[in-house]
Amino acid sequence: MSAEATNPVSAAEATGPDAPSRRRARPRIDLRRLGRAALLGPATRDRLPDAIGHVAEAHRAHHPDADLAVLRRAYVLAEHSHRGQFRKSGEPYITHPLAVTLILAELGAETTTLTAALLHDTVEDTEVTLDQVRAQFGDEVAYLVDGVTKLEKVDYGAAAEPETFRKMLVATGNDVRVMSIKLADRLHNMRTLGVMRPEKQVRIAKVTRDVLIPLAERLGVQALKTELEDLVFAILHPEEYEATRALIAENTGAGDALAAIADSVSAVLRDADITAEVLVRPRHFVSVHRVRLKRGDLRGSDFGRLLVLVGEDADCYAVLGELHTCFTPVISEFKDFIAAPKFNLYQSLHTAVAAPDGAVAEVLIRTHQMHQVAEAGVVALGNPYTPPTGSDGPEPAEDGERVDPTRPGWLSRLLDWQQATPDPDTFWTSLRADLAEDQEITVFRADGGTLGLPAGASCVDAAYAQHGDAAHGCLGARVNGRLATLSTVLNDGDTVQPLLAQDTASGPSPEWLEHARTPAARIAITAWLQAHPEAVGAPEADPRPPVSFTADRRSGAKLQADLPEATATDAVVRPAGCCTPVPPDEITGFQVRGGSVTVHRTGCAVVDTMRRLGRAPVTVHWGDTAECRVTLVAESFGRPRLLADLTEAIATAGVAVVAATIEPPSEQRVRHTYTLQLPDAAGLPALMRAMRDVPGVYDVSRARHPDSHGE
Repeated sequence: MSAEATNPVSAAEATGPDAPSRRRARPRIDLRRLGRAALLGPATRDRLPDAIGHVAEAHRAHHPDADLAVLRRAYVLAEHSHRGQFRKSGEPYITHPLAVTLILAELGAETTTLTAALLHDTVEDTEVTLDQVRAQFGDEVAYLVDGVTKLEKVDYGAAAEPETFRKMLVATGNDVRVMSIKLADRLHNMRTLGVMRPEKQVRIAKVTRDVLIPLAERLGVQALKTELEDLVFAILHPEEYEATRALIAENTGAGDALAAIADSVSAVLRDADITAEVLVRPRHFVSVHRVRLKRGDLRGSDFGRLLVLVGEDADCYAVLGELHTCFTPVISEFKDFIAAPKFNLYQSLHTAVAAPDGAVAEVLIRTHQMHQVAEAGVVALGNPYTPPTGSDGPEPAEDGERVDPTRPGWLSRLLDWQQATPDPDTFWTSLRADLAEDQEITVFRADGGTLGLPAGASCVDAAYAQHGDAAHGCLGARVNGRLATLSTVLNDGDTVQPLLAQDTASGPSPEWLEHARTPAARIAITAWLQAHPEAVGAPEADPRPPVSFTADRRSGAKLQADLPEATATDAVVRPAGCCTPVPPDEITGFQVRGGSVTVHRTGCAVVDTMRRLGRAPVTVHWGDTAECRVTLVAESFGRPRLLADLTEAIATAGVAVVAATIEPPSEQRVRHTYTLQLPDAAGLPALMRAMRDVPGVYDVSRARHPDSHGE
């Protein structure tokens, strides 16, 4: 039984529960329309062969001004070179490149891609050479044909598959259209998989599920992805597939509920003077199966969704406002993928509304252009390597690379780490794990750039994504301005700043692997640990008690208080330990038990507390001396020579250390507390800056004196 016989319904969400909903629906990209293609028949020089009439019609629908002459020449060459060859199904082999080309034409691919699709098997399977293709069709077509040729004749054995897809990724990195042709090629092969042995069907279906479907999702080619999902579903889960097919067959009238809601939505938008097209989109088999698992018993409105198409981005939000005003919205279902597009270029507003009878309809709101990209992904963008009008070449990116909307961050990262993975098994495992991450977050770098990371990524992943192997010396990070450990999980929109040590000898610890989600980070960490086995085997240092040392004490800055003579004789005026004021800070004082006066900075929280308690402030001011004593806390990441570098920075500033305490490391963080005697209080800001500049130190602040007991 062929794949078409196994899956009797059209794919790409064409499995609507009833006929009326299909009549109301916008014509979907029908990827199964081409059956057995006609062989090359009599045709005049200026007329297209009948066999590619479907291709020409589909291509002109997207590109009215396309030159079809090159397609005619490509078909003539392909048919002549494949003549006498047959597929395992018994069909003439030319039907395969024709079907692949039609798939891409329906998706909106440009002429060069279609030409390469017609010729994609000629160099591999016939006597046609790559030089002949280049001579007749140019370098661009030859490059695409060569890229696809390297991916053909796949041996689906365990050892061959990883290397095959490694080659595919390398080819894709240079021109994403190679991947588009490969995906269309796999789709047609999956449709005709029924002629193969069952065990081979299962093996190919699993590879399609694990790699090709996620790649189609990443490239945004939903029309390809949905049909591949249904074909794989039928092979790997035949019982669930049959149950889903029966469920759809039993609910042939279920579309009436959605049709009624669609009529109401159309009326609301007409009254609001919003030009929009409201359509019913039946769910495909896998989508129905997932909804049934999520919700249990299905209602009529669960077998499809409403699609609202408008002209401009602003109209999308106008439609959303009308729907939420005139219907009861299900707020938990709202998602804005226009303001924040998905990693695969997808843009839409998602919401759900409840009808008066309680039926809930999911609604997708997008422009016509967004709809084309949602269906065809990168294929709908045409040739990304054609310079913009009036330009001499592609616009360079800020980092010096060409701007390419079809090479999003996930693909660049994937290409980077695959080069660092010589072991095929490790590559295969990492590839499947990376593709399984179907959600991506965007975090901002401290320098203003952005990083695309999989959901659940940590600061470890951000460090390696931004700095590569230099992240081996990462000590920690700031997330949204605050210190964070490397294990901190990042959220969409966070600002992250990895903090690196200048000591190039430092490296990651094995625990980092527990927090790394991206293959790039895991592969880099593993490679370093394997190259430095002595670091892995080094025992953890025993917890150290606090270390303290004391130097000669000197007098601090002079403080004077304006007190009545009766109380001023024995009064002691001292700086408060909570805010450690030093000249030239603005200060105020309060008398405490025993008649002493404690002096605070005017911005100290204790000042507000004392005033709320009704305590009268005492006027205080600095004496003539410029000396002062201050306690500073330096928070840092542990590393060799950190204490020596800090004390050197202090000594270079001409400051004496009165006392110092170093607390035991906690999660790679170390807290140093210094009591310092400054010859001139004006030098305090410069001293704090010098201490912050010490590698590994992320903050220096004034703190409570170690011997301070408050008020």
